[in-house]
Amino acid sequence: MASLYLIRHGQASFGKDNYDQLSERGWEQGRVLGRWLSGKVLPGAVVGGNLQRHRETVEAMASGFAGTLPGMQAIAGFDEFDHNEVIERFRPEWADRAVMARDLAAFPKPARAFQEAFVRAVERWAGGHHDSEYTETWPAFKLRVQTALQALIEYADGADVLVSTSGGPISVIVQMLLELSDRKALALNEVIANTSVTRVLYSGARRNLSVFNNYSHLEAEDPALVTFR
Repeated sequence: MASLYLIRHGQASFGKDNYDQLSERGWEQGRVLGRWLSGKVLPGAVVGGNLQRHRETVEAMASGFAGTLPGMQAIAGFDEFDHNEVIERFRPEWADRAVMARDLAAFPKPARAFQEAFVRAVERWAGGHHDSEYTETWPAFKLRVQTALQALIEYADGADVLVSTSGGPISVIVQMLLELSDRKALALNEVIANTSVTRVLYSGARRNLSVFNNYSHLEAEDPALVTFR
């Protein structure tokens, strides 16, 4: 059976003007992953979403990979959901980033406070009671990711593929493979580490989850590299 290696992007730049770019730690996470993949995987293709953090993660991996990785092909179906819209529908005043920063600064641990608010915002989005407020609903997001996965498998035609994506699409794919509830899928999204590897085996119509959220490469290099946001 061939493999799809679903890779969550490296750490993005929380609190910066451009969240979508990798942080310095995110770049190092990608380089470590590239070194770890060397000699283990010979991908026939590399794909990713359209986001900057997806592309930069592949660039970081390539710099650590002992060999040449294929150029990344962008597939919009592997993009993350619009986290800005999701949080702003939950806390409209946070559309003003200065207000959000002020509110979060009142907490002893601003990053944790944001994460708690974000979890509640995602639950609201996925709950189905406010679908008219969102550009892309939770069911539409799931369908987009599932469609992209099927198209990729047909395109890969039995080759191993690296997929640089985000926690949301990975959670949806695992949900589909294991037939999980929405609640459990959302819970998965909270624990997927940056540059973790989730491996899906495929052959014909068969799809099997082999590995979920493996970040042993980071732990072996430096436990401080393990991040979840």
